[in-house]
Parts: sequence; C-alpha cells; structure tokens
Amino acid sequence: MPVTRVDTRQSLLEAARRIVAVKGYAAVGINEVLAAAGVPKGSFYHYFASKDAFGEAMMTSYFDDYLAAMDGIAADRDRSSAEHLMSYWQRFYDLQAADDCQGGCLVVKLGAEVADLSEAMRAATKAGTAAIVDRLERMIADGVADGSVTVDESPRATAEALYDVWLGASTMAKIHRSARHLDRAMAVTRRVLGA
Repeated sequence: MPVTRVDTRQSLLEAARRIVAVKGYAAVGINEVLAAAGVPKGSFYHYFASKDAFGEAMMTSYFDDYLAAMDGIAADRDRSSAEHLMSYWQRFYDLQAADDCQGGCLVVKLGAEVADLSEAMRAATKAGTAAIVDRLERMIADGVADGSVTVDESPRATAEALYDVWLGASTMAKIHRSARHLDRAMAVTRRVLGA
C-alpha cells in the first residue's frame, strides 16, 4: 500500500514530538526530524510552509491525541466521575514520572519556550490547554452532580487550579528528578476533589 501525503506528514509530526519532548523545540533541526521520520531531505516544505507552521501543527496534533485520551477516560460508563478524574490524574502522573521524571508532556516541556518563540505555537498551546481544562471542568461538574466529587469552588476554578498544580509539580519533578512533587500534587488533588 503506497504511503500517502497525510501518512508522511503524520510521521513527521510524530517523530518531532518524540525528539522535541527530549530536546525542546529550538534545539531540534528540521533535518533531524526528517531523518527520524525516514523522509528525504528537502521535502519538508512539501508538508509545511515553515518551521513555525510545523511547530503549530505538532502542538495541534499533540493536543488532538491528548484530548482523545481524556475523552476515552470520561467515556467509561462503568466508573464514577471521581474515578474518571483520578484515572486522568494517574495517567498524568505516570507520563510525568517516566524517564527519571523527564516526562512526555509537551506543555511542561515547551510552554515557556514557545510562548516567547512563536505566536502560532503559543496560540495552539493556549487553545489545547483550555480544551484540557474544559474537559476537567466537565468531569468535575459531573462528579458534583453524581455525588462522587465535592469541591469548595466552582468546577471551572477547581479545574484551572488543579491543572496549574500539576504543571508546576511536573516542572519541579523534572528539576529535582523526583516524583515527590507529583505525589504531593496527587495528594492535593484527592483532597480538593474529596476523592
């Protein structure tokens, strides 16, 4: 079966995500991504208008996959909303504790870097993180409605605060190469949600 333009484009995005998760965005060259994806040099601009457009597409693709995973967690009808939330946070924990706490969350890895580097990547990251918080808000509101979650603030404020806690804990885990910050975030999350 022949490889399509869409397949090649997706291969480039996936290769970039793996490399960028380790090295950061600015440190990764286009040729490195092309080599990792097995795509001939010189063909990058057949798929992306610029490195900036490529970065935006990479972040958008990352968030599409991330949000689909969140939707999958929330779709499990055999579990309560509190279990959905804790499942999500456990997945976040596992991702960030991996590889000596170097994690794989591109928001943690690239948030500050792309906010200053590329307006298109900043906007894609802003939209993606807002969509994550939207889903967390819905899960919290569902938990309040089904009685499996109790919160002191609105579901929106709680979702924003918890996401902030986890981003900060992930950054500290990377700095210290220790999961203790993630453990603390998990304890705070359980306390805040009454779960």
